[in-house]
Amino acid sequence: MSQKHYLQFTDLTAEEYAYLFERAALIKKKFKAYEKHQPLADRTLAMIFEKASTRTRVSFEAGMYQLGGSVVHLTTGDSQLGRAEPIEDSARVISRMVDLVMIRTYEQTKIERFAEYSRVPVINGLTNEFHPCQIMADIFTFIEHRGSIKGKTVAWVGDGNNMANTWLQAAELLGFTVHVSTPGGYEVNQAVAGVSSTCYKVFKDPMQACAGADLVTTDVWTSMGYEAENEARKKAFADWCVDADMMRAARPDALFMHCLPAHRGEEVEAEVIDGPQSVVWDEAENRLHVQKALMEYLLLGRMA
Repeated sequence: MSQKHYLQFTDLTAEEYAYLFERAALIKKKFKAYEKHQPLADRTLAMIFEKASTRTRVSFEAGMYQLGGSVVHLTTGDSQLGRAEPIEDSARVISRMVDLVMIRTYEQTKIERFAEYSRVPVINGLTNEFHPCQIMADIFTFIEHRGSIKGKTVAWVGDGNNMANTWLQAAELLGFTVHVSTPGGYEVNQAVAGVSSTCYKVFKDPMQACAGADLVTTDVWTSMGYEAENEARKKAFADWCVDADMMRAARPDALFMHCLPAHRGEEVEAEVIDGPQSVVWDEAENRLHVQKALMEYLLLGRMA
């Protein structure tokens, strides 16, 4: 298989996702049965963090060790990435010493520049524009609980951020619809997402966005890098808190998801995230399983 990078959701096809979801289910089953699965023995993952992380670090690091490989953890504070060395030079050097690179950074252009000069696959662990590993885990979680997401409706309530952009990409690729509701001034940028208007609908009222939805999902009001806007965002987003009324507007069997960390009483009420429709803990765990499937696929291709 020719080298692939995973920088945004559209880097893989619907067929490849179908394979990865099946593979993730198998890998998860083995994990739950304490059955060893180590196809990446003697392989090394470099993890590069410009943005702090809990779930991304734990899921990739634990996942690579479970696959039999090893991990090198780098931050901009303890490497030349945070100093004067060009990204292109760092990519040339690091990719000669490891088999796979995961980067969690700010601008999408940084990870694209790194990938251009990398000799090994590069995975987007999050950028300001996209968060493909999280959406892959979210869709896998939906499939586990409700079956195929094709033809379903996902309600996105909150900021038109990297998560929203990636949900739109997934909707266009996998054949479902996203109902988007954001405060004015925080809309999704269709040009950044790179999608047509047919895969999503915009609603000023978040309650209307949730009406009939199969899945209601949200994120923090202030993402990393936008802390200076925190107070202004709290005021702007006051009516975009997912509450029990919004969940009642959705389908009776609708799920609730949040990529975490969550601020109860801001973007979601405690009774929702801690309630019976919430699958946030399955969603968080599934980062581990889908990313193991992804790393295996990028390095070894399809497995029998």
